[in-house]
Amino acid sequence: MADQAVAPHSRTMPDRAAVVVVGGGIVGCAVAYHLVRRGITDVVLIEQNQLTSGTTWHAAGLAAQLKATHTLTKLATYSVRLFEALEDETGQATGFRAPGSISVASDAQRWEEILRGASMGATVGVESRRLDMDELRQMWPLMRTDDLVGALYLPDDGLVSPVDATMALAKGARARGCRIFEGVAVTGLETRHGAICGVRTEPVPSAAAKAAAGAGNDGSGHLIATETVVLATGMWTRRLAGQIGVNVPLQACEHFYVVTEPLEGLDASTPIVRDPTNYTYFKEETGKLMVGFFEPKAKVWRLDGIDRDFAFGTLPEDWDHIGPVFERSCHRVPALADCGVQLFFNGPESFTPDGVYYLGESPEVDGCFVAAGFNSVGIQSAGGAGWVLADWIADRHPPMDLSAVDIRRAMPFQADNAYLAERISESLGLLYAMHWPHFQYTSARGRRCSALHDAMDAAGAVFGETAGWERPNWFAEPGGEHEYRYSYGKQNWFDNAGRECAAVRDGVALFDQSSFAKFAVRGPDALEVLDTLSVAAVDVAVGRAVYTQWCNQRGGIEADLTVTRLGAQEFWVVTSAASQTRDWAWLRRHCRGHQVEIADVTDDWAVLGLMGPRSRALLAQVTDAALDSVQFSFGTARHITVATSDGPVEMLAVRMSYVGELGWELYVPNAGATAVYEALRDAAHHAERADAAQRAAGLDSGPEQGPALVHAGYHAMNSLRLECGYRHWGHDISDEDTPLEAGLGFAIAWDKPADFVGRAALEAQRHQPRTRRLVHFRLEDPEALAYHDEPIRRDGRLVGRVTSAAWSYTEHRCLAMGYVTHPSASGPDPQPVTKTWLEAGAFDIEIAGRLIAATASIRSFYDPAKRRVRM
Repeated sequence: MADQAVAPHSRTMPDRAAVVVVGGGIVGCAVAYHLVRRGITDVVLIEQNQLTSGTTWHAAGLAAQLKATHTLTKLATYSVRLFEALEDETGQATGFRAPGSISVASDAQRWEEILRGASMGATVGVESRRLDMDELRQMWPLMRTDDLVGALYLPDDGLVSPVDATMALAKGARARGCRIFEGVAVTGLETRHGAICGVRTEPVPSAAAKAAAGAGNDGSGHLIATETVVLATGMWTRRLAGQIGVNVPLQACEHFYVVTEPLEGLDASTPIVRDPTNYTYFKEETGKLMVGFFEPKAKVWRLDGIDRDFAFGTLPEDWDHIGPVFERSCHRVPALADCGVQLFFNGPESFTPDGVYYLGESPEVDGCFVAAGFNSVGIQSAGGAGWVLADWIADRHPPMDLSAVDIRRAMPFQADNAYLAERISESLGLLYAMHWPHFQYTSARGRRCSALHDAMDAAGAVFGETAGWERPNWFAEPGGEHEYRYSYGKQNWFDNAGRECAAVRDGVALFDQSSFAKFAVRGPDALEVLDTLSVAAVDVAVGRAVYTQWCNQRGGIEADLTVTRLGAQEFWVVTSAASQTRDWAWLRRHCRGHQVEIADVTDDWAVLGLMGPRSRALLAQVTDAALDSVQFSFGTARHITVATSDGPVEMLAVRMSYVGELGWELYVPNAGATAVYEALRDAAHHAERADAAQRAAGLDSGPEQGPALVHAGYHAMNSLRLECGYRHWGHDISDEDTPLEAGLGFAIAWDKPADFVGRAALEAQRHQPRTRRLVHFRLEDPEALAYHDEPIRRDGRLVGRVTSAAWSYTEHRCLAMGYVTHPSASGPDPQPVTKTWLEAGAFDIEIAGRLIAATASIRSFYDPAKRRVRM
């Protein structure tokens, strides 16, 4: 089938290519198509069977625009536009049509989720409108509507023939020079000095003459020399990538749909319908109805690997598994209960632990790019994925913020088969579940626990998961709830987090920050490497910690972290848990060719965050180190000893804070972490009892302080850092945002002698009008809660979107941050975003279709001068 539509450009396998794309599904063909459009014509695409024979051929062909985030929506929207134009360009039919789509909600919370998604879609230009029930019944007469509370219509959503669209992409790629080989499997990848240097295939019969001459074939297969490979091999990717140590944690699951006999009331104009509450989508197909399912608990398929010759394959029917979900689909479309089923389809597709696909250059091997794990959205995401990955290869950097899909978010522990079997079954089922704020997975937990985990558990911690770490998100009261009750409003931990925030602002609180990634950097060139990477000056006195960004050549922020100097040639780099793989790769690549040793010591150290105006007094009870603001000023790092019941424990105390108060991060060897925690806890209890005794005796011991030590979690930390305007990488800052745009210009050491990465770009921007910048907002409706990606409007005009938001227990309102772009930015006379311009306009933030008045500010709402951290 595929050979008839796409004949190979040449039957002779080349010995060299600029780029080798492995995998002939729609994603691989989209990458090849966009590479040749970027002028990289020396592209070879290799498919082990026939084009589309993996997952593409049996995909439903949905081309929907609206996804969970701004980035995913932008990529999907591009795909729709591409499919619209592809047939005219190539002359190859794609089967694209745009009947639109309808999402229905049968409860208020699901309706809010849909409306919030529509608001987010507005930032990408996705058109949508609400339908009343009469109009819905007119558009979809087969649907039951009496239990619905809302329906949203997206008129530009479409359908495409997956096979035809793939052939069109392949034809477009071939027309510009791409060579396509089918029926040839890639058996291995070759590396040299940590970089791709070749792709090895099965012996190629048509290359026999060359092989006999000894060119490019040593008897073990054909070798194509290349510096760039793209693994677009779907459910085969994990095994192939793993051969060279590249971690791509994905797993195939069985995926089901049925096709009915012809039904009256359906035609080519019938919109797609999604009924996520019933785990079902409906799509008209030549007068029949395709009914697809995302059941709550999926069936994992072939953990032990997939045969090379599994092509156009299907799996057995399983009505026992899918029957309960089919019954729910009959509730929405009653005609299903009586019509015949013409086809029960079961085929494998690959899914990832977080339900989001992987794109980008692998952190382990240079030149090895990944485009895999598409979670049943490969057709609708292929165009966008092909576009950005081709640009990434051509320019050696992504064309936009792709952190949400970046392969560098994957963690080593996720490659474990037992983990994948458990987590993937849940992640597939969550595709149509409610996407609650602060949602926590229930499967495959406990993979990474700090040395303080049991102590935090005993103190009432309710754990969340980040990068596999079990972290206290909030602390339950004795006898209180120890699990989440989700909503889009104030969730059941709201008051608990409020008490934790109050302790940080007025007393002292303890955070378990052990999940922070920690890298040891030492050697003769350690200073040179770090000073070149960092925008701040890290050539500081021993015992100083420096907050800095690592930027790319365009000035975009690749990492946001601290560098602490422990010796003349020894440093410690501390970054966020979620950035561990990414930042380690950035550091490792920049250390090449230098006399420097690096080690990831994350798992060896616990971190106790002791924060609040009373933190100094409490810490002084367990150490004789001088803690005053002169001898232990903000940014100081010093080894101190804490007296515990097990004896003295030495640790590194760093006076840093992510919550905007006086405080210390205590880096403690795991073996001593519990003892140090108990010493602090017992000292706090002793002080509390002494205070109570004095008051009982009628002695004045000062104003009532409340409990001497409160345990605090990451929900409180997020609220506190937003109040202070502290940025979060991956939300408020990314590789397309510069420190100047993000309000972090104070961190740049313009006068330092090192020519740090990104300096030229930042110097150029420094003297230009700041037409785009990160702005603080306070929502004036006391019930409104934003989360991320909500549109920001000034005087009714879209000027930006929210990057992150949280409730402020100080302001008694929701606070948010978001980038605002001046409307004149692209004109001949660009104007800056200034305090005056902000104050002259009326700002709104759109949440679920509602416009919420917001106050805009250049500075943070809490302690903008940052005096409290320096107390």
